[in-house]
Amino acid sequence: MSEQELPRNWRAARPAMAGVHLDSAACARQSHAAIEAAAQHARHEAEVGGYVAAQAAAPALDAGRAAIGALTGMSAADVVFTTGSCHALDLLLAAWPGQRTLACLPGEFGPNLALMAAHGFTIRALPVEPDGRLRVTELAGELRRDPPALVHLDGVASHRGIAQPIAEAAQVCAAHGVPLVIDAAQALIQLDCAVGAAAVYSSSRKWSAGPRGVGFLAVTPELAQALVRRVPPADWDIPGGAWESFEHVEANLAARLGFSVAIGEIMAAGPAAVRRRLAAVGAATRSALDGVAGWRVVERADEPTAITTLLPPDGLDPAAIRAALIAEHGIVTTAAEAARAPFELTGPVLRLSPHVDATVEDLEQVVAALTALTPGSSGNTPTPRS
Repeated sequence: MSEQELPRNWRAARPAMAGVHLDSAACARQSHAAIEAAAQHARHEAEVGGYVAAQAAAPALDAGRAAIGALTGMSAADVVFTTGSCHALDLLLAAWPGQRTLACLPGEFGPNLALMAAHGFTIRALPVEPDGRLRVTELAGELRRDPPALVHLDGVASHRGIAQPIAEAAQVCAAHGVPLVIDAAQALIQLDCAVGAAAVYSSSRKWSAGPRGVGFLAVTPELAQALVRRVPPADWDIPGGAWESFEHVEANLAARLGFSVAIGEIMAAGPAAVRRRLAAVGAATRSALDGVAGWRVVERADEPTAITTLLPPDGLDPAAIRAALIAEHGIVTTAAEAARAPFELTGPVLRLSPHVDATVEDLEQVVAALTALTPGSSGNTPTPRS
């Protein structure tokens, strides 16, 4: 598929949008094929029973695990399905062996911090640049002086579209014998996540454009073998370790099948081509919106992600603007509150996250809507570039 065909085919494969969708970092639009895969499995369960249908679905689910393995640098056997990113991290931290110390970015996702605290991890901050990007040059010294049990790194944050240097971090962590765990909820599909991490986890509903309520955890065999089974208790004389206990039989297989189809579509389109297109869409969005009606873009113009974060003019509430964008203009975005990154965000921001099928016309609508909704705007707006 050529890079000219990619956005056209992506849009054609999905139901028509009711407005403008710029919220893929929250929940991207599923394809007809992903929707039908889930629906077909539900019909099959009704026809032959859930357990017989589950057996029939096994090859497709195995293919989904294999695709996830390819995107994370692991094998199908290293992947388990979860209900989402937070569930994946919960499973991993609950089974973590030995010392419970963890290093992460100051901009760590708020719900992740809550899970880390709930599992008794002592947390310290990694060194970062003023924009929140990891200082890889200082990471080796940090790990040498006082190595934590693991380094946890959000490949791309929920509140800011900055691509973290995950490949370089993986090299440094490996050299110092410290496992790197990558939260790829926003990074998967946007960035190459096959970088040699000890564990990678993500959700289906974001950039991979699968259904809600499903995700995955991918762990190297070495780390999987070291994990301590929690349920059933590790001292019970029952076969199987922690890894085998992670993927429960009672699960929403329809959603897992939809996810497997969605990941298959990414593989068919070419992950590198999708990444390039997303980076181009992000650059176009920032170019179109920076300075419009006093809103300021946080990311560098050439940041290789499709997330654009807007700082509001003084006195303006991004949550109220988001609601008005939906109600009055049919434009879907996210208002990111400070709780998403409680040790970094000082106030709410507006996040735009178009997928590969975003058009110049979509961006023009956003420019016009933001101008109309921002008090005191002159109405003189820049013209978006494709």
